[in-house]
Amino acid sequence: MNSTLTPSTSRATFAIGNETTARRVVDLLTESFFEGQAAIAAFEGPDGRWDITVHFAEPPDQASIRELVRLAAGGEVAADIAFDTVEARDWVKATLDELVPVRAGRFIVHGHHDRAKVPANKLGIEIEAALAFGTGHHGTTRGCLLLLDHVLKAGHPRRMLDLGTGTGVLAISAAKALHGEVLASDIDPLSVRVARDNARLNGTGYLVETIRATGFSAPQFGKRGPFDLVLANILANPLRQMATPMVRHLAPSALVILSGLLPHQAQGVIAAYRARRLVLLRHLQIEGWSSLLMRYAG
Repeated sequence: MNSTLTPSTSRATFAIGNETTARRVVDLLTESFFEGQAAIAAFEGPDGRWDITVHFAEPPDQASIRELVRLAAGGEVAADIAFDTVEARDWVKATLDELVPVRAGRFIVHGHHDRAKVPANKLGIEIEAALAFGTGHHGTTRGCLLLLDHVLKAGHPRRMLDLGTGTGVLAISAAKALHGEVLASDIDPLSVRVARDNARLNGTGYLVETIRATGFSAPQFGKRGPFDLVLANILANPLRQMATPMVRHLAPSALVILSGLLPHQAQGVIAAYRARRLVLLRHLQIEGWSSLLMRYAG
């Protein structure tokens, strides 16, 4: 997650006539950028058209963006893309302010402006506007929260890890639900700071330990493990590469939630973990993204 706070950012806006095409465009754009390089939002208008806004951390190659959109939605939509520049702080806050609370089982992810809308019988996770991945509105984050809710109905894992924590939404959710400690790691120092701030905001700062780490390289993994529950909302290739080191840090019968996968990537990740004695328990597909729940049979 390589995010850099800059004075201004580039923006692309365009509209699409139907939901199916809009989802296809969002999926293609999301797959084409690393986390932190672009933030993509799609909203249905009152006329049934979908307004899509893409914010870029660095000025994009406009011709390449048009070509990606052309492949998914046709030349007319691609030709109508408007590019401009906006202040970074303004668009991040504005994007989050436009998002409605997201419900995932017992969890509701919301911004400050929707704090009063959280019912008393739900766990509210408040996420501040920031240049880090994971507001809860992305299909991968929602899939992880639904699987976490499923896990918590059946048991109470004690040693928990959120690998690639982003804004910290998964670590905070686990800590709030179980009143237990969670180790939250990320490769990006900005995400680590954002996750730490969000943990404090949600009253779980004393439960969530945030660290900067690549893979399982930091000594805290050995000290805090072996883990009963691992949440890893990253990308398919890193998940496959981390299968072996992850298993070394799992307790017997540990549960692992994996996401950040396009549907066609899921079988490859499942195979990599099956080869290391993990069994698939559940497979969710939400908004064009796959989330997996697996159990370690070691």
